[in-house]
Amino acid sequence: MNPLILKDVTISLNGRVLLDISATVSPGETLTVMGESGSGKSSLLAYICGFLDRNFDASGDVYLGELNLTTLPSHQRHTGILFQDPLLFPHMSVGENLLFAVPASITGQERVEQAEAALLEAGLEGFFDRDPATLSGGQKARVALMRVLLSQPSALLLDEPFSKLDSGRRDRIRKFVFEEARRQNLPTLLVTHDEADAQAAEGKIVRLDDLSPSNG
Repeated sequence: MNPLILKDVTISLNGRVLLDISATVSPGETLTVMGESGSGKSSLLAYICGFLDRNFDASGDVYLGELNLTTLPSHQRHTGILFQDPLLFPHMSVGENLLFAVPASITGQERVEQAEAALLEAGLEGFFDRDPATLSGGQKARVALMRVLLSQPSALLLDEPFSKLDSGRRDRIRKFVFEEARRQNLPTLLVTHDEADAQAAEGKIVRLDDLSPSNG
């Protein structure tokens, strides 16, 4: 895996600079970017992925190793993103949601085996044919993460994915997400306004109110 590098990334809206950041996230590490609503956190992830709203002005480069992602269309950037909502396809079973993410280069029974292995890793063995509507919030979050990981991303982006979970589930899902990211040696970028999220990530923290890095 390669590091995720943000080089002089600036995002503005209506002439007001929301963020200006340079940082390197090594494989297996998590960088947390903290700020309140409207501070540009989610816009940063959108810029990295290549789908930032055109109302924003943005500049700067994003690299995976030596590859400049900002020169590529979004579908070629190989970044996986996990949102606040699981966004599982309601017309598909749990297993079909996972199969959707498996790269097309993997064919036949191996696709199903990868999906089944992901469910086993997530503690959801036997859930392949389940309707996503029957899952708890925590179960949906685990399926959503495994769907992202099955797409074989080169970096993992987390857009406050724990914010809608109740406090009991939140701790467990945080632990699961960060353990999986480390296990797959992914450079991970978390944006959040929650101090507990930042501490659980166990990495550097950039606070958009002062743009000074600190250790979590």
